[in-house]
Order: sequence, then structure tokens, then C-alpha cells
Amino acid sequence: METPGNSLPGVSSRIRRQKSKKSVQTTDKSSRRLSKEDIAKFINSRKQNICVGLLQHGFHRSFSELFLLLRLDQERREGAEINSALSLQTPLEEQHAKIESIGLHLSRAEQAQRDGQWPAAYEQRLHLGTYFTAEGEDLWLSLHFYHTCTDAQEDGCMRHATEGRACLAELYLQQGQLDKAREQAELCVQMADEGGWLDSSGRSLPRRARESLWAIYSRQADARIKAGDPYEALELLHRGYTTATESENKHIEGEAAYQLGLAYYSVGDYDTSEQYLNTSMHICSTTEDFDGLGKAYKAVAKLCESKGNINNTIQLLETLVDISRSKSLHHHLVDACLCLGHVYTNKKQYDRARESLLQGYNVACDIGDVTLVQKAQVSLASAHTRCIVGKYSADVESTVPAGLSRLLAWKVSRGLHEDSDHAGVCDY
Repeated sequence: METPGNSLPGVSSRIRRQKSKKSVQTTDKSSRRLSKEDIAKFINSRKQNICVGLLQHGFHRSFSELFLLLRLDQERREGAEINSALSLQTPLEEQHAKIESIGLHLSRAEQAQRDGQWPAAYEQRLHLGTYFTAEGEDLWLSLHFYHTCTDAQEDGCMRHATEGRACLAELYLQQGQLDKAREQAELCVQMADEGGWLDSSGRSLPRRARESLWAIYSRQADARIKAGDPYEALELLHRGYTTATESENKHIEGEAAYQLGLAYYSVGDYDTSEQYLNTSMHICSTTEDFDGLGKAYKAVAKLCESKGNINNTIQLLETLVDISRSKSLHHHLVDACLCLGHVYTNKKQYDRARESLLQGYNVACDIGDVTLVQKAQVSLASAHTRCIVGKYSADVESTVPAGLSRLLAWKVSRGLHEDSDHAGVCDY
């Protein structure tokens, strides 16, 4: 006798397929269950997840430093004035990309320390310092990470400490904290000379440190000049000139000599001023720094005028006009023309004065510099007035019939055309 299963061979196989399908479905459902970690990612904030992740992977130092920075950021904003730029900044804990970068590179640095790879650890900190330098509101973070590099004492890490100081000097200079900038730059010069390293971008650290130190001395000298202490400013400028010379950067060496020349001029030491200004002219000419050359020419021309060497002044300014025109240095060209116009006016050569001033006015109009246009307009109007008054005075004092004729013609034209656009048309 046949059994039901034997009489229906397709039924058992269909039942097995259904059971297998249910088993797969059950497996799929169980595989789709979320873990506690997955749930935490949805429930917790991004900051919490980053901090928890650091702890789970054993980066306790990185967690502590990140937590410290978040707390410092909160204190900075709470201590700021209401509606100030700082108080209106987005809290660091809400800037997820930044705290992720901090967590990532700090954990890499901590791992490198565990492996005894100290240079790699400081590279991560230098990277973070550079990363936040690009963000204007995050310079305090750059300062933090660069400061952590300056403490490096391990073998092979002195280059990182030196570069950290170079970066600190530049940032403090950028913020106007000149004393702090000078302290870091002077230490950096000492350390860089001992090692002669290149920084992360391939620049010479001794040269980079001296370039920063020169800029700091220059800014401090400006402050002393404004405070009415030119002699202390001169001392700072001499340090800056020495530093610039040692940097082997001819551009800043020429600028340093120019600044010294101006400083000596301000205290009345014209001979020493001329010495440094001529040095600046020579350096700028050699390096084809035409902008610096233009400044030096104008300064020497002014110096010659102060010493009474008017012919030398005119020669220098005419040379500057030619250089500025050939090199398309429009602003120097305008300044040179205006200076020439003033010199000719003082020499009572009014026609030449008007010619130079008009040339400067036209160039100022072409480049669209409103300030220079207004300055040229005033100078040109003044020279034109002096020209008219000078000719009128000469005719009044003259006994020549032609002079009397011009006076009479001017008087008649003034009466006939008093309200006309052509009033005053005559030889004057």
C-alpha cells in the first residue's frame, strides 16, 4: 500500500523549500539587529562618539587633550563681550570636521609615541598647527599645537621644536604681540643655526627665522618712532639690518637699508641717511626690485632737496620718471611727477611745474586712483594759480610796453566776461 508521501512526491520537496526560506528570513532578521555601538551612534552627539571612540581604542591622552580644548573654547566664548566676534563664533564642539581632525591626528601622534616614533608624533602636531592657521578664528588652536612642539627634547625632534618656534613667531607677529614674537624668533634663530634644518615645506629654517625676526624688529621700531623715541628705533633697525643681511634675502636687506636711511633722515643725520639709502638703491637695482628702487629714489631726492642740492633732486626725479614709465610703475610715476612739479614751483619755473603736474594728473586718472587724482588736482591748481600770479606780478613791476598791454587786456577781459566761462582769457 502506498503512503501519502509516496503518492505526492512534490509535496515534501515544496515543504522543505518553505522551511529553508523561513530559516533564511529568520537569519536575515537577526543579522539586521543593531548593536549597542550602532544605537549609540544615533543617540549620542558627534562629539560624544568621537570621545568615546578615542577611549575605546585606548587613546586616553588624546581624549584628555581634546576634552581640554573643548573646555578652553567654551571658556573663551563665555569670557568674551556680548555680541563680539568671539562670542558669536560657532562652538568648537559643533564643528564636527575640526574635532574629527583633532581626534584623528592626536590619536596618530599618541600611537607614534607608543611605538617610539617621536618625530612622527610631532609631525602630526605640526600638521594640526598648519591646519588651523588657515582658519582665522582658530589661531588659538594653532598656537596650542605649535607650543606642544617646542617642548620636544627627544632625539631627532629638535627640528620640529625649531619649526614650532618659527610658526609661533609668525603667528604672534600676525596678531601684533611683538614681544612674544621676538622671544620665539630669537630662540628660533639660535636653534636653527645649530641644526641648519629645512622645515616641513623645504624652506631653510635659519633663513625663515631671520626673516621673521627682521619683520619683528621693523614693527617694534615703527612703534618706537610713533612714541617719539627715534634713537631706540635706530637701535632696533640696526639689529634688523644685521639680521636681514644674515638671512641672505636681498629683498628684505634692501628694505632694511631703506628704513635705516629714513630713520637717520628723521634725526637730521643726512650723511648717514644718504649712505643707507644709496645702499638700498644699489641692492634694489641689482635684484630688479623696481618698487623698492622707486621708494629709494624718492627718499634720496627728498634728502638732496633738504641739503639744498636742487639740481641733484631734479636729476633723480627725472630718472625716476623714466624708470617708472618704462616699468609701468604708475604710482611711482605719479609721485615723481608731483614731486618734480613742486620742485619746479619752488624754483618759480611755473610752466615746467604745470607740465609735470599735468602729466602726473593724467596718469592718476588713467589708473583710477581717486586719492592720487585729488592730490594731483590740488597741486595742479596751486601751480596754475602761482603761474598766473607770478606773471601778473612780473608785468606790474615791468616797464616793458608788452607787459602793460597784457595788464590792460586782462582788465578789459575780466570786466567783459566776468560771468562767462571764458573769463580771464589772456596771456596769463
